[in-house]
Amino acid sequence: MAQPQGMKPAQPSPGAGAGQTADRAASGSASGSASGCVIITRPAGQAQPLAAQLAALGRSVVELPLLEISPLPDPVALRAALARLCAPTPGYALVAFVSPNAIDAAFAYLKQWPAGVKLAVLGEGSRAALARHGIHPDQVEIISPASDLPSDTEHLLQALDLDALRGEPVLIIRGESGRELMADGLRAAGAEVDVVPAYRRQLPQLTATLAVLLRQLLARPCDWIITSSEALRGLMVLLAELDLRYPDAMQQNAVVSMQHQHLIIPHARIAETAKNLGFTRLTLTGSGDERLLAALQSRL
Repeated sequence: MAQPQGMKPAQPSPGAGAGQTADRAASGSASGSASGCVIITRPAGQAQPLAAQLAALGRSVVELPLLEISPLPDPVALRAALARLCAPTPGYALVAFVSPNAIDAAFAYLKQWPAGVKLAVLGEGSRAALARHGIHPDQVEIISPASDLPSDTEHLLQALDLDALRGEPVLIIRGESGRELMADGLRAAGAEVDVVPAYRRQLPQLTATLAVLLRQLLARPCDWIITSSEALRGLMVLLAELDLRYPDAMQQNAVVSMQHQHLIIPHARIAETAKNLGFTRLTLTGSGDERLLAALQSRL
């Protein structure tokens, strides 16, 4: 990715969190300007394609993962479910992955995908994750919402043939916590649903270097790409902690400063979270990186 003007972009390695990202970004940009920058808040390892496209448009990009993704210390339930999936007669008719992280965690234990088992995913990020693991639509039936619809659980349930799943075993692989809508919807249709955790999400620690980076970003208008309600709530928790532990010499309140920033949001549910947190400058784009890019191009 080309280095943008002003602030040096973060380049997290796989598995890096916002703490490590902040260390590199802050050390390289203490005197730089972040004016007009785009801040991508996806987990580490999931921002690079979008960041590269934005840099090609001439936008300064900062990768700021707001959720750290880590493996479970002992994924007993996941291994047991995958063993059932890969039995000589597969134990599930359908496997639903809620995120690219769920896919990566599961495929750490999978050598090949069992024949005849369908896949369900939410959006293009998950399809790309499947492709990285050698799973393509010409080999396996992959069900997801139509490209012109939001990439969410509601539209995935609409895309599934729920009548055909009545009485069938279905596996949902997700993080340690999450919405129950998918499981509830499948059970209401008569499917026999197992839900297993595959990874853990947590906020990054507020290090001194992350505190410096957050103050720099809040000092000028930026476009913040927010693709998770949980990440946005976590950011506000971090900023409240920032005000307590690292007060600004100019007495600038970090939470209030953040509420004046512009958010680029792909889903109405995240927009509702943002409004409840006091944000007023929102652009709702719809699902997909191409819509995020179009919204940002309109602001050039």
